[in-house]
Amino acid sequence: MRKEKGFINLLLSLITIILLLVVIFFGYLVYVDYFGEATIVIGEAGYPIIENSNVSEREENEEPIGNIDISNTSQQDNTYSDNFFYSQLSDSAKLIYTELYKNKENLKTGTYTVQFGDAFKDILSQENGSDKLKEEYQSAIEAFTYENPDVFYLDVTKMYINIEMIKRLFTTKYNVYINSYQDSNYLAEPFYSKENIDECQAQIESVRDNILSNIEGKSTVDKIRYIHNYLIDNIQYDQTIQKDNIYNIYGALVQHVSVCEGYAKALQYLLSSAGIENVIVTGIATNNNGETENHAWNYVKIGSAWYALDVTWDDPIIIGGGKINDKIRYQYFLKGSRTMDENHYLSNQFTENGMEFEFPKLSITDYNI
Repeated sequence: MRKEKGFINLLLSLITIILLLVVIFFGYLVYVDYFGEATIVIGEAGYPIIENSNVSEREENEEPIGNIDISNTSQQDNTYSDNFFYSQLSDSAKLIYTELYKNKENLKTGTYTVQFGDAFKDILSQENGSDKLKEEYQSAIEAFTYENPDVFYLDVTKMYINIEMIKRLFTTKYNVYINSYQDSNYLAEPFYSKENIDECQAQIESVRDNILSNIEGKSTVDKIRYIHNYLIDNIQYDQTIQKDNIYNIYGALVQHVSVCEGYAKALQYLLSSAGIENVIVTGIATNNNGETENHAWNYVKIGSAWYALDVTWDDPIIIGGGKINDKIRYQYFLKGSRTMDENHYLSNQFTENGMEFEFPKLSITDYNI
């Protein structure tokens, strides 16, 4: 009887020891999984570099015309619901857009890292998840860039989304962030610091405020007309395609030199500042010489209808000197599809292989001005 009792006690002791060892072993595994070393795989996805994707030579009039002096996601949706391109993004792309928008001030440093942590775990856990997130990132960047001309200081070709996959014994985690990767910063030339950008932004806002003060109390059409004419009268088209800032609002509004993308972004910026709904449009256009080229222009909403404006082509280069009469100045002012479709061809993609965005449907007829 004593032998049996002793055997049972020994067996219980062995079982207790085994259970204790099992607990210790699994406790060790859990500890290693959470606190131990992990295998980290880092991948980076750069925004594709597009060379002169929306740059065109301005349409030229061959004949002189007289004298001219050529000188956040449901909550996020509420916040950005008026943003035309944002509303078309997936939830993942909306999150990227939102974080970029919230960090506009931080991005002025050119070195700020936008952190997402494990927010994209679901998409990255899928097959080819990294490639899918890269596509979402590109779509977000495109929508953000073409809806926020005030981020004139960013060079998105130097912004990268970094994807870290952290593998442990039982879990796989992800860490996603945007930075300049191997570049020193992601600022567009010639901007070099937040202080420098703040000074430039103050100059832009001074021009903007002066324009807004002159259109206060005017009708929507008269506001559009004033802004349209201001840009024509104050911007010189850059034919060299070599100067700094010719693609952004600083070049157009402060330095007064630009190409079509700068014209279109300046119009977009001022119309939005005046509370007038509009979108920037890119595609190709055929000029008077029959040459097809990349181009940028705008759509604007009046009442419930949309109309097109092409400020660049309403400000043509006059060969031999001459004066722009009203026929030329308003040739592409508040036009419908019947007029624009003759030589302007909208692209639904801002970049090759990029997301296909929907655009407002133009009125068939021109606005009666």
